[in-house]
Amino acid sequence: MSKTVVLGLELIDRQLLDSEDRRCGNVDDLALEGGPGEKLEVIALFSGPGVWRSRAGLIGRFAAWIGGGSVVRIPWEEVAEVSAHVKLRKRAAELGLGRGDDRLRPFIEKIPGADR
Repeated sequence: MSKTVVLGLELIDRQLLDSEDRRCGNVDDLALEGGPGEKLEVIALFSGPGVWRSRAGLIGRFAAWIGGGSVVRIPWEEVAEVSAHVKLRKRAAELGLGRGDDRLRPFIEKIPGADR
């Protein structure tokens, strides 16, 4: 994907959707490449509770500990589209995403209207 984006507004905290439109996390941080005077490019997205410890101080460290501390790195080449969400080219399982949803899915499916 080749497009100019405003990083703070168009990527951070956006919902990740896999190739099957399954919600599979949020964009928690970015890997950027480029030096002084060079074009700055996003080379990867990071998602997972392990990222929170660097973003939210003491509360973030506690949340990362509760959440297991994992971090998933998603190469920028796997991003298909950036809009109200970030659409990925592969399924969540292929990228290591969505495990938290999988643990809760049996309980969530019992809630009326949860499949909307």
